[in-house]
Amino acid sequence: MRTAKNYQLLIYVFLTLTITKNTLAQNKAKNEKNEVYVDQKGILRWTKTNEEASFFGVNYTAPFAYGYRSVKTAGIDPEKSIEQDVYHMSRIGIDAFRVHIWETEFTDTLGNLLQNDHLKLFDYLLSQLKKRHIKVIITAIAFNGNGYPEKDGRTPGFAGIYAKSEEATNPKAIKAEENYIKQLFVHVNPYTKESYKDDPNIIATELNNEPSHSGPKNKVTEYINRLCNALKEIGWSKPVFYNISQGPYYADAVAKADVNGFSFQWYPSGLVSGHWLKYNFLPNVDRYTIPYDTIPAFANKARMIYEFDAGDVLGSYLYPAIARSFKAAGFQWATQFAYDPMATAYANTEYQTHYLNLAYTPSKAISMLIGSKAFHKLPRGKRYGTYPADSSFDVFKVSYQQQLSLMNTDQEYYYSNTTKDLPVHIAMLEHIAGVGSSPVVNYQGYGAYFIDKLENGVWRLEVMPDAISIRDPFERPSLKKEVTRIQWEPEQMSINLPDLGNDFNIKPLNSGNTYTAALTGKNFIIKPGVYLLVRKDHKNSKWNAGSNWGTLKLDEYAAPKPFDSTPYVVHHPFAEVSAGHPFIIKATIVGVNAHSKITVVLHNSEGGRYQTIDMTKKTPYDYEAQIGRELLNAGLLSYKIVIQNGPGNFVVFPGNHPGDPAAWDNYNNEEWKTYVSTENTPLVLFNANNDQNRIDGINRSAVFITSSTPKQLALSLTARNDGGQGAGDTGFHVYLTDKLNGRRDELNGFTKLIVKAKTQNAAPVKMKIALIDDEGSAYATYIMVDKSLKNIEIPINSLQKDSYMLWPRPYPEFSPSSFKSESNSMFNINHVNMLEVVIGQGAAPGQSYNLDIESVMLQK
Repeated sequence: MRTAKNYQLLIYVFLTLTITKNTLAQNKAKNEKNEVYVDQKGILRWTKTNEEASFFGVNYTAPFAYGYRSVKTAGIDPEKSIEQDVYHMSRIGIDAFRVHIWETEFTDTLGNLLQNDHLKLFDYLLSQLKKRHIKVIITAIAFNGNGYPEKDGRTPGFAGIYAKSEEATNPKAIKAEENYIKQLFVHVNPYTKESYKDDPNIIATELNNEPSHSGPKNKVTEYINRLCNALKEIGWSKPVFYNISQGPYYADAVAKADVNGFSFQWYPSGLVSGHWLKYNFLPNVDRYTIPYDTIPAFANKARMIYEFDAGDVLGSYLYPAIARSFKAAGFQWATQFAYDPMATAYANTEYQTHYLNLAYTPSKAISMLIGSKAFHKLPRGKRYGTYPADSSFDVFKVSYQQQLSLMNTDQEYYYSNTTKDLPVHIAMLEHIAGVGSSPVVNYQGYGAYFIDKLENGVWRLEVMPDAISIRDPFERPSLKKEVTRIQWEPEQMSINLPDLGNDFNIKPLNSGNTYTAALTGKNFIIKPGVYLLVRKDHKNSKWNAGSNWGTLKLDEYAAPKPFDSTPYVVHHPFAEVSAGHPFIIKATIVGVNAHSKITVVLHNSEGGRYQTIDMTKKTPYDYEAQIGRELLNAGLLSYKIVIQNGPGNFVVFPGNHPGDPAAWDNYNNEEWKTYVSTENTPLVLFNANNDQNRIDGINRSAVFITSSTPKQLALSLTARNDGGQGAGDTGFHVYLTDKLNGRRDELNGFTKLIVKAKTQNAAPVKMKIALIDDEGSAYATYIMVDKSLKNIEIPINSLQKDSYMLWPRPYPEFSPSSFKSESNSMFNINHVNMLEVVIGQGAAPGQSYNLDIESVMLQK
């Protein structure tokens, strides 16, 4: 029975739906010429369909600053370099580009645009991105110098006469910014024939890169609104974003500004550690936290990640997990910082802490492809549990232990490293991309490959040259120092696709490629390039080198030539091995050929007898030598690796020394050394003498000092609670896998941890010590350290499940500072890969703690 209340309810619902419909229609009409708009709930939507929009991609800086200078120094045409890099971006699923443009290089001090090479190249880059359907958000103001990693040079722009700290406070600087913004967005790109404000491929702007704010909060809001008004004056109607994570104190002031969305960043492994971080960082990317939900004006605004990366991490397991956490936090745009130009990626000089390029970091690039797929497929706001439960989510999988990112659907099968995971429906596959081998592709090479179905019985195969890591890419860089070797070698491949069967033709497509591969069963030898694979019984294929397929032509291909081709050996000696236990010396060797003879020349300190052992080739670049127990008496094992390329042609490592090592006048005595330990010898996990460059995570004052023990250093840590998240704690992590590997046969026999330490405090100090396994589970205990330097014994069976610190410290600072695994796994010393030492937890405000630690050892 309908009552008056029922009718009132019906009228209310009708009016609500009508108003909502009209509002959406008006919003859509208002943005009809634009690709996207932000709705009333802060959701970024496609204008034509009203569906949610998602964009995943990279920053890339080739038109500006060091990126520009280094490409020019390499003698490479910058436009050609841009074409090749953008092609590679499109191959790894990139559909978003962002960069803070260095306005200081193409403006004058009043903010007027200067028509120079930087602006021209940026225009060309935008045209190439548009060609590949890669959408753009321009961050208009950098307000920085153009030097890094070199010194800043003289530039004509307003950032050259005003400090970064003045950008939001100095009236003259602000006036120049307003003038510049107006001119920038009405600038007509000569390649697209459209102004930036009218080019639909430029979907939004972020006003300012990492702004430096000071002074009253109302002045911050006023500054942002002045820039917004400058845009409105020229008819800008696209979304406007502003950074809210750089200065949390001003978050409420930023939230009040007349913008459509807010920008954030994420560096979950910190930045510039100076070396390759090999820990498991999946706990660091488990969740992206946003602390601004209590600010009313923050609600109903779009969210973008302007920069992110796992700095100093070369592993290929993180990008899908990062994408998952972004979508769970409501982000719809995320751009990694920064994609390396192929021209200089051999040296990773542009940004030492970042390293991403399809040719030079193939596994990371395929992980990026899978991350892009995850970002587009996963819904906003959905979580998949806590690590390690969220290692498998939707159609994706990440694994630190396997160094693997995986996407597995009916049509798409992508993997960043060798996998045994079976495709869910091999007969329906249309796209495969990977590095290494899988149940579909067996490949011996070290580069990425793509296999894409064009029609039944016809596929496109693209193979990149081998990329072999030969030096730590995160150490101090130089254009003179190669960190990744490129080798164009023929490698064995087999493809198991029902649509191709066991008999198919392989036709080269890319320019200059005349290689014809011969099929033996499903096996063939392939060289880098692009090929058409056609099933033998397929008739009248319409595809040829010039055919269009999506945004590319079938014959498109880009790959670098080698920077160097001379021999080089990569070897990491064990710190210790067990006496009487045979072990294997492993090395990665490039620049040799099938006729090269490779040996290990070694001797033991006990008798000094030299022995030569042949190294066996296990993969195209990996060699091994079995060391028998006769050389493994307690003492010091010393050895070198010798490469012989014909009579009298020797090169010896370490040191890359030419000459016959047995010659009477060869004075080179550089060798690798490994201690051969007896069964009862403690296993050193940390020693301040030797591990100065191996520690991570110190976030307070720390210094190496002379200990009272002769010829021994101690790491002196001081913790003080000065407020903030994790206030008062300090300590360090040490990566242990390479320390444990040489004595793995003995690990289960160790029963104690021995800590040698003291404090300079009058009262004893509480110290936490933890062993963390490769699944992110920490097992810890607490000890009291007093003023006397001594060995403190800790039974390993006293360690209990606990949290551990996320070091290096994630950025922004509101990111979680610790992690506790919810795994039910039990402690297993064979899975340990990290040591943690912490002091100062729970310190009272203003309280200081000191710890001087010499060593940590395992003992039986």
